[in-house]
Amino acid sequence: MALKGRTIARVGAVVVVAGALAWNHFHAKDASSPAAMTPAAAPAAAAPLPAAAARTWKLGALTLTACELAQPHSGLSTAAWCASPLVPENRADPHGRKITLKLAVLRSRAQVASKDMLVFLAGGPGQAATDEAATVAAVLQPLRAHRDVLLLDQRGTGGSNALACKESGEAAGAGDADSFDAGKLKAAAADCLRQVSGHADPRYYTTTVATQDLEDVRKLLGAPRFDLIGVSYGTRMAQQYLMRYPQAVRSVVLDSVVPNPLVLGEDFARNLNDALKAQFARCTAEPACRRRFGDPDQTLYQLRDALRANPHQVSFRDPESYRTVKRVLDENSLASVVRMFAYTPATAALLPLSIDAAAHGDVGPLLGQARILSGDLADLMGSGMQYSVICSEDADLLTPRPQDADTILGTHMIDAFKAICSVWPKGTRPADFHQPLRTDKPVLLLAGQYDPVTPPRYAREVAKGLPNARVLVLKGQGHSVMAAGCAPRLIQHFVEHLDPKTLDATCLDRLRPTPIFIDFNGSTP
Repeated sequence: MALKGRTIARVGAVVVVAGALAWNHFHAKDASSPAAMTPAAAPAAAAPLPAAAARTWKLGALTLTACELAQPHSGLSTAAWCASPLVPENRADPHGRKITLKLAVLRSRAQVASKDMLVFLAGGPGQAATDEAATVAAVLQPLRAHRDVLLLDQRGTGGSNALACKESGEAAGAGDADSFDAGKLKAAAADCLRQVSGHADPRYYTTTVATQDLEDVRKLLGAPRFDLIGVSYGTRMAQQYLMRYPQAVRSVVLDSVVPNPLVLGEDFARNLNDALKAQFARCTAEPACRRRFGDPDQTLYQLRDALRANPHQVSFRDPESYRTVKRVLDENSLASVVRMFAYTPATAALLPLSIDAAAHGDVGPLLGQARILSGDLADLMGSGMQYSVICSEDADLLTPRPQDADTILGTHMIDAFKAICSVWPKGTRPADFHQPLRTDKPVLLLAGQYDPVTPPRYAREVAKGLPNARVLVLKGQGHSVMAAGCAPRLIQHFVEHLDPKTLDATCLDRLRPTPIFIDFNGSTP
């Protein structure tokens, strides 16, 4: 998920921290001065101190402690209440190794909160829910007036025995996000496996086992009913939990939906291709954009073909460090960069301009922006939990797709998963894991019109088995749309009233795609 309002929040945090430091500094100094210690200087009657705020909170069987959830790549944090329950790593061996789960609750502003609880299920696979606390707090702010929000780092992520790997030794460079070399990918996966084996058995870090963790946590919290809010891979987690524990669920919001029958990775090339063509068609339909760039789709494939014939090292200025860096630009790195651009409306609007510049020898706009985008994705790269999920749940069902061979992404993702999963341990998958979801629970499904990963047709497919559901397609949007426009208000109304069919969503009509940039000053007036 993209983080919003980062600059405003950063300024606010600086003011608060500076004020607190000044208060502590001057009052510490005054208290230790000779004048402060003399009876004459003491006040006649000391004013009573306010009662200290409670630092613990009993919720069900859990005692939560006041905590701050740090926002990655930032000095910001979000106030929460945290606990660290233990669960068996191998559910079939309750006496074996235990692992600690990191959970946090964003507490409601009400004195007595609603009995049901909101649960945010993060994407990836590999994203930690607590890392998204700031965004979740903002998007769900209307609902927090009466409801608590649970953030549980899924096992293998964040503070829940993370299967995090760093490049080292012979695998250095092999885990490059742009690399589709099967040998290097196998070496990177094997090295990752060596790193995590000391504290984890990767076979037990699947979606199915994680649903059991979530149910254990629900019982520890006093068995509230859950209002599930899943994003991207989190929608798989939401559907699987609902299938296993229907009595525990009150409602479901699925943002950027992954259908249960979907084999992760099989449609990546097609979905990216469709999204790019739709975005580029906007350019060819606008006279100024067409005059400036011609057909961006054609330019992209001409650039791909040139790099296929002549991959070469390029230099560009890193937009964060301002240093000149070098990297090899080939068809694989081009595909990875373009895929990242396609995720959000703002970066997709820069694609025709950036591709045109690269085709004319200036790679700075394309690779510089990609450098910024990859910062938020860095924690997912080399995620052993991601390998455990895909290798256990999808890889054996992946089949070659010759029709993808000439797309910008080609068959690289399927080939990459096959290579990684040839060395990664695999857990079990329930026989009904890939069965379509069937439920009469109220479900709200959100999709971005130009989503390059989970297109609107996925949401419509899932909705076929849901008699009490509604699909909303957000115009001009990409992947992960719950923060766009009036979506937070619609989510609030849905959770409070459970009326997907009659929900008034006309406010979404005001959404528009980001205008395509003609130059670096912006779009045409």
